[in-house]
Amino acid sequence: MFNFMKKKTTKTETPQQQAERDSAVDKVLLGYEIGAVSIATMVTGLERDGEALTLDLRLPKDSNPEVIQQELGQLLHPHGITTIHMNVRLPAPEKGSGSSLPKQMPKTTNAMESQPSSGANNNTSSTNAEPPITKAAPTQASLAAHPRIRHIIVVASGKGGVGKSTTTVNIALALQKLGNRVGVLDADIYGPSMPTMLGVADVKPQLENEQFVPVDAHGMAMLSIGSLLDGDNTPVAWRGPKATGALMQLYNQTNWPQLDYLVIDMPPGTGDIQLTLAQRIPVTGAVIVTTPQHVALLDAQKGVEMFNKTNIPVLGVVENMALHTCSNCNHTEAIFGTGGGEFIAEQYHVPLLGQLPLASGIRAQVDKGVPSVLADDEFAQYYLDIAKNIETNINKFAKPVDDKRIF
Repeated sequence: MFNFMKKKTTKTETPQQQAERDSAVDKVLLGYEIGAVSIATMVTGLERDGEALTLDLRLPKDSNPEVIQQELGQLLHPHGITTIHMNVRLPAPEKGSGSSLPKQMPKTTNAMESQPSSGANNNTSSTNAEPPITKAAPTQASLAAHPRIRHIIVVASGKGGVGKSTTTVNIALALQKLGNRVGVLDADIYGPSMPTMLGVADVKPQLENEQFVPVDAHGMAMLSIGSLLDGDNTPVAWRGPKATGALMQLYNQTNWPQLDYLVIDMPPGTGDIQLTLAQRIPVTGAVIVTTPQHVALLDAQKGVEMFNKTNIPVLGVVENMALHTCSNCNHTEAIFGTGGGEFIAEQYHVPLLGQLPLASGIRAQVDKGVPSVLADDEFAQYYLDIAKNIETNINKFAKPVDDKRIF
């Protein structure tokens, strides 16, 4: 399996070496304890660059970061990790207490330069207690636009099973049919479906100058973790930091062509991947997909609230599975209820971009790898109308592009 940690350009690891080294890091972190608690529970970020490991840690008070760094270095050195970077956050001292914190966090060192002389929980001799300096998370306003991508649209839902991925791929194809240059990024790391839906499940991306070359899917540039796995049954059993690292590598280390739109298929929920995207990828706006069902609306509202709090504009709502027409008697019925998409659109003052039917034909087309817009079937016009509604207001949310930026 492809390893989504940054690799040194001076030394190439085989897939087996990557997997073995990552597994060894996991085992060491799980087994190393501070006050009878595994340090793995204190890791908020993890990245490996060949023989160097970077850890973001939230440690308990009275911890000794320098000793922890040395001891982890000893444990990891047999597995090929020679340098450990630690970004540490410790609790601020209580007012009036005599406790102290290190004035300065330990610098990057060779983990094997010296031997520790005491346990991980011993105090250092440092004085002048100061709370740790922490850097605020990036915001959308501070993110520069991608130099080759005009608009980045995320298609999201608060829960699974509402047809988000089917809607994503058809919206992308509809935007392309309207004359735009379109790319698709499958950010659903745990359940990638774009390669199958676009009929390119067996196509692997090429590497060029240590960057992915996107797969050509019916004229669109597409990349998915599913394109890198060995087979359809290969699970992605990764912790949050590794999954978010995978997303950022798919975005940053891909040689995207000049695009008018990059459409990102998001995983369900409001977890690590969504927050990482909000802080590190310059998003023009989000499209929320829901069904009229009450429980789906509750989760869709959470999705809207998350984007509002991360300053990502919501371009509108798509109500999927709105009506079903019986193929035998032509009776039309609102199986999942009515008015759900309209309710959210009115509540948050955003457009209702479109309502899609519950139809077996839509499902059958994506299963064949020829979505409705590509097949130009009876349902294609629904998606074209949604794409037109997106284009109507998209420019007022566009981020300024710095043409002189070296990316």
